[in-house]
Amino acid sequence: MWKELPILIGCALVLALLVKTFLVQAFSIPSGSMENTLQPGDRVLVDKLTPWFGSEPERGEVVVFRDPGGWMDGTPIHRPNAVQKALSFIGLMPSGEEQDLIKRVIAVGGDTVECNRGEPVKVNGKALDEPYIYPGSTPCDDSAVGTVKVPKDHLWVMGDHRNDSRDSRFHVQEPGGGFVPVKNVIGRAFTVTWPVSRWATLPVPGTFHNR
Repeated sequence: MWKELPILIGCALVLALLVKTFLVQAFSIPSGSMENTLQPGDRVLVDKLTPWFGSEPERGEVVVFRDPGGWMDGTPIHRPNAVQKALSFIGLMPSGEEQDLIKRVIAVGGDTVECNRGEPVKVNGKALDEPYIYPGSTPCDDSAVGTVKVPKDHLWVMGDHRNDSRDSRFHVQEPGGGFVPVKNVIGRAFTVTWPVSRWATLPVPGTFHNR
């Protein structure tokens, strides 16, 4: 049995790496931009399998995506030790070096978004009911951008803590117009796994149904 142990360990590592690459991956919440839905330090599981079958992000989903360009400028990078690097490589813990973001999809390609002071966010002319946004924050007041049209194969994303989230609204004057290319999406966050006291699923809010 002891002779077979290295082979078993190797198989387990390969399996873990395949799961991370193609199925699910752990992601650690770096900031308060998604409060109260997600707290800094929460760990979520990200579904990476669905995009492989051609499914694209939908309105209301919480997604992890690669920086479209300049969104994370000035953000300090944590340097993990060797053990953290090894565990993150096989997907057993989040990577400390990842420069990815997590936000909620508000609109998809072809949608029109209205984000005005003193008003709720509107998608295709219909106001969103957003009980998930951080208590005391406003839908758009701190960074109203008026009306935007989401290009094909792109997303408009916003944090649930609207007064503490540098999301699509803050990048409308930059190259890319604040939109996130669908190809940059790593996957959908579907479950909070840590801490145990905060275990929860991340369903699509009802306001996005039939929109």
